[in-house]
Amino acid sequence: MTAPGLLIAAPRSGSGKTTVTLALMRALRRRGVAVRGAKCGPDYIDPAFHEAATGHPSLNLDSFAMPDGLLDACAGLSARDAALVIAEGSMGLHDGIVAGEGRTGANADIAARYGWPVLLVLDVSGAAQSAAAVALGCAAYDPRIRVAGVVLNKVASPRHRRLVEAGLSRIGMRVLGAFPREAGLVLPERHLGLVQAGETADLEARLDRLGDLAEASLDLDAIVAAAGGQAQPGRGALPRPPAQRIAVARDAAFSFLYPHMLAGWRAAGAEIVPFSPLADEAPDPSCDACWLPGGYPELHAGRLAAANTFREGLNRFAHTRPVHGECGGYMVLGESLEDADGVTHPMAGLLPVATSYGKRRLHLGYRVARLVETGLLGAAGTRLVGHEFHYASELTPAPDADNALARVTDAEGTPLGFAGHRRGLVTGSFFHLIAETDEP
Repeated sequence: MTAPGLLIAAPRSGSGKTTVTLALMRALRRRGVAVRGAKCGPDYIDPAFHEAATGHPSLNLDSFAMPDGLLDACAGLSARDAALVIAEGSMGLHDGIVAGEGRTGANADIAARYGWPVLLVLDVSGAAQSAAAVALGCAAYDPRIRVAGVVLNKVASPRHRRLVEAGLSRIGMRVLGAFPREAGLVLPERHLGLVQAGETADLEARLDRLGDLAEASLDLDAIVAAAGGQAQPGRGALPRPPAQRIAVARDAAFSFLYPHMLAGWRAAGAEIVPFSPLADEAPDPSCDACWLPGGYPELHAGRLAAANTFREGLNRFAHTRPVHGECGGYMVLGESLEDADGVTHPMAGLLPVATSYGKRRLHLGYRVARLVETGLLGAAGTRLVGHEFHYASELTPAPDADNALARVTDAEGTPLGFAGHRRGLVTGSFFHLIAETDEP
């Protein structure tokens, strides 16, 4: 038997899901509950905060990008040795792509698949009884799910709370806690969301404050009792490693690697050998492949340009072994990177692409890719599903069939042309790989 779970969701982004999730995780951990985290959708920042709050890795659960076997394997791994799984949603509870039932990428798909009741976070600033109408709509929209109760966020006063609760009592919705407006509890943000957990110097103190807030403001016993369902470990496998010994860049500039990828590589016996480009370290020459994850190279472009040991070692490595870069890693593999101040910095020069943050433009969405040629990510024609989220622009011409990594579409099948680059043993793209799948 695996652990029961709860899904923390909201009607929309910005409602306070992460605050409630981290507060609940930290408070329950301090009570001795073996709580584990999970994140719905393609997010690589929140799971690191979950890990800081619970002391255990948190995996992504994505009903669009992951085939059923991988999805169940990740859910089962999340519940291993746990008394309770707390999954944090993304965007709104029902937000996803237009697709078949259970495959939209919405939080509701995950709640329905594993029978996890929903704890709905309501930002009630600027509303009173009308908040109940929003909660009622969220609960009634999809008959597959059950909303166990709500947590109110940004409550202005005791009178405000009474008005909101009056509306919720009318629809029979339980209030399991309420957080006041308290700006000092907000976690710092930057252009891709929260500042990374490893960069938040006072993170432990912030988490403890959130835990204190949960103890004072949430009915923790009722929330734990509301958990239900269970993840059913499937027969599917986690992702296969691209090599036996993998050099993985890991520091403040390279940290966006999905936890289920690393879990799959390790489960298959691969050895992960971290190195830090910001510390001017090169990939270990004894490794079979090198992986540059995404991150924030645009914030460290000057240091990366001056890291001669890293750049020279990476170039030597790439002569004989495969190297792959995702998003930020892709940018570093290119010819140059222009930072937000308009300063252009030379990069590794392994791929024919120049990128810029001088004029930011959002690129966001799932990507479904077919590899053009056989390489580190698979054989030619392999279908990959990933996600793109960045503000960079390519200054160089778009790739073509002779040098592209893949031909891509969006989640609904709209062709987007060629994406990424390949040159020799080096590949890269702006999309973060989530899964290889044969599903259409």
